[in-house]
This record gives sequence, C-alpha cells and structure tokens, in this order.
Amino acid sequence: MVEVTSYGGERVAVFGLGKSGLSAARALVAGGAEVCAWDDDAARRADAASSEVPLSDLYAESWEQFSALVLSPGIPLHFPDPHPLVVRARHASCEIIGDIELFARERPAGKIAAITGTNGKSTTTVLAGHLLEASGMTVAVGGNVGVPILDLPPVPGDGAYVIELSSYQIDLAPSLAADVAVLLNLSPDHLDRHGGMAGYVASKKQLLDRQLPNQVSIVGMDDAESRTIYEGIKQSGHARTVAISATGAPDADVFVRDGILHDCTDDIVNPQPLADLHQALDLKGSHNWQNAAAAYAVARSLGCAPDAAASALLSFPGLEHRMEEIGDVAGVRFVNDSKATNPDAATRALSCYENIFWIAGGQEKEGGFQALQPLFPRIAHAFLIGESAESLAEALDGQVATTVSGDLESAVPEAHAMALSLNRPSSVILLSPACASFDQFKDFEARGNRFKELVRALSALHDGLDTNHPQGGAQ
Repeated sequence: MVEVTSYGGERVAVFGLGKSGLSAARALVAGGAEVCAWDDDAARRADAASSEVPLSDLYAESWEQFSALVLSPGIPLHFPDPHPLVVRARHASCEIIGDIELFARERPAGKIAAITGTNGKSTTTVLAGHLLEASGMTVAVGGNVGVPILDLPPVPGDGAYVIELSSYQIDLAPSLAADVAVLLNLSPDHLDRHGGMAGYVASKKQLLDRQLPNQVSIVGMDDAESRTIYEGIKQSGHARTVAISATGAPDADVFVRDGILHDCTDDIVNPQPLADLHQALDLKGSHNWQNAAAAYAVARSLGCAPDAAASALLSFPGLEHRMEEIGDVAGVRFVNDSKATNPDAATRALSCYENIFWIAGGQEKEGGFQALQPLFPRIAHAFLIGESAESLAEALDGQVATTVSGDLESAVPEAHAMALSLNRPSSVILLSPACASFDQFKDFEARGNRFKELVRALSALHDGLDTNHPQGGAQ
C-alpha cells in the first residue's frame, strides 16, 4: 500500500466505495487523514465498514470542513449533470481529485508509465508490464485494470509502475506527470460523460499535456484524432514523441507491417524486423499489433534492449475477457470478449473469425452500431441481450439473422444449438457485446464470468449426453 501522507491531520471526504474508493480511504487513513467515506449503495457501505473504513453520511456534512473530495471515477464530474456532492464540494471550494492524484502527490520511487486510449488499454498495460519484467525490471501493474494504484507494492527507483487510466481518472489527476504516457487510439466512447467527442478527446489529451520536458509521449497514428494530437506535441517540442502504427505508417517510429514489428526509434534508415506477431498466439488480430507496438515502445523508452522486449511479445499469456478462448463444446468454439464494451472494440474481435454466432447487446453507447456493418457477412446469426437488443436488431435487420434472447442464460444454449444445426466449419460463439454491461451486470468482468459459467455448464451437459449415449448425440 502507498500511504497518503499529504493530507495528514486534515479532513477528507471519500465518495464511491468500489475498489479504488476503498483503496483511497485506507491509504488516507494510514497516512493520518481524518476520513469521512460514503457510498449511495448500502452493500458497499457494509463492505467498507468491515474493512474499518470510517463512514459518515456526506449529504449531512458541512463541506467547509473538508480539504478535499476524493471521488470515484465512475461518478459524474461534469456531464450529463455533476453529482449533487460534486456540486456541494465546488460551492465549498473543496478540491475534487481521485486516487491517481493521491498517488501522484506521494510520488513514490520508480518510473510511471501511464496508458490510455479508447480500446486496448488493458492489454497494452499488462503486456508492457510483461515486457519490462522479462527484461529484468521490477514492475507493478494496476490502475484501471487489476489492482487499484494505491494498493500496488512499492518498486525501487529503477523499477516502474505501469498503469491503465480511463478518461475519468485522468480528469481527477491534475498533477500526474507520467515518465511515459501512451495514447493508443480515439473513437467515440463515454460521450455522455464528456459532453461529446471534443470533450472526450480533450480529457484523454490531458495525460500528454501534463508531461514535463524530456518525458516520453507515445501516440498511435492510425486514427485521425490521435494523429492530430501527435503532430501537435511534436511541433511544440513539449515532450519526446514516439509514433506507433499497426498499419505500417511510413512516419511511425515503431510500426507493424504485415504482422512484423519494426523499430526506427534510433533513426535506423532500414529497420530490421524484430518479431513476427503471427507467432504471438495470445495477440490475435491486427488490433493487437498496435497494442504490441505500444508496449514495445514503453519498454524501449524505459531502457529495455530491443531484442529482449521484442522476444517477450511472443510469450504473452493474454488477458481474461479479451478474446479469451474458453473451450470447445461438441466442435463449437466459445470466445469471451466481454471487455468489448463499445462497437469499435467489437469490430476487433469480429474481424478475427468467420462463421460467428454473435452474442451482443447491453447498455448502448452513443454512436450506434454503424461501424460494425462491414463485418456483418462474418456473422452467421446474432443473439441479442440486454436493453439494446431491439435497437441492435433494427441495425441488423435485413443483413444478419437475429434472435432476441434477452439474457445470457438464453443466448448461450440458443447460439450453440444453432451452430450445431447449421454445422458450418470453424464455427465460433463469440460474446463481444459492443455495449456496456451495467443494465444486467455489475461490470464487464461479471458478464464475462457468467458467460464462462454457462459454457462450463453446457460442456458438462454435453459430456453427460456423450457418456449416456455413446453412439448418438451431437458430433
């Protein structure tokens, strides 16, 4: 744990007691702050109380007494409307920050590599940590993926914290200056929380704007918004820039062309191929080439040798809920891509398979499903769940056969029965929802775990059928 001493003896409000909120409250208490923590959810308050986090109803408190409000990143700061407690904090001139800012103010030993973007953040973060560890560096990985930042173990001065950051976390971390900052890509997401695309882009860009001279900005070149940001930083000379590309952009410093990773960061005129990413079995799809290029660039920026970093790409074990192959039932593969919480993320999985029996839907995000249309020919049948099922059915009408299943409990066996009946080669049942999970699940992890439970149950059922009827049943 990182003890937060910067508020020792002061009164601090903590609102939102999920993983990061509880972590922040414990770190503040350990550092000597007087903490008043609250959550609108009674179950979370009970969890906090069992962790000996001091609770106080923040709606009944006098806000002039607080030095800061430490806000959970999931709580609206600006749009569509600020939370009532945010309004009260502002009226009392109480600064509003998050757990990332607390970490930044403590600034423990070790370099900070911070990774953001619309898609690929988690994979790139964990992959970068893997490359650094393989190169002999002491690393702690967390933030928006895995362990909350204040719960990370300490690393030495020659080690590194590799952290994933959402736009919400960046908004609440005004003093974070990352030694290496990565912006992977930008596409419409969370627009309701940022007042539109311009606000969303501006939020992400803050991570780079806050860097100091001689720190490193790694920026994707494969979408227009990110390229514009890269060109602005390079022209300003504000930070050292490294351009990455999964499409072989000729002006990129680290790029992948036809699946082969190249490095031009040392002004190599004719860069030699470093790694064949087709051999990285857990980095399937061209979208992962950008993740690989970014992670490699992080490792190089922190002093790792090119060959060591490149070879470690091939041993990456992959991530749960990201194109995770979870089994085969009667000849049909199941893939868990629950992390695909927007249409752009879903296109990445859909582009990797044929004869897809697609399970999709949930809480729809702004922008609609038009980005998916070029991939419709890959879909044999769609099984739709959640509150967006009807609008997604409308988007697919006349192009993809659909079944409105309503929930995963219905969709999984329906998709499997359909795949068996059509008997197409290399059939895949793909959970890649293109939507948020909050209409039916606590988060994408809960959705993915439920999917895996249902697949295991289906597998056990078919194993039983095969045992009881050795000459019959599904083949």
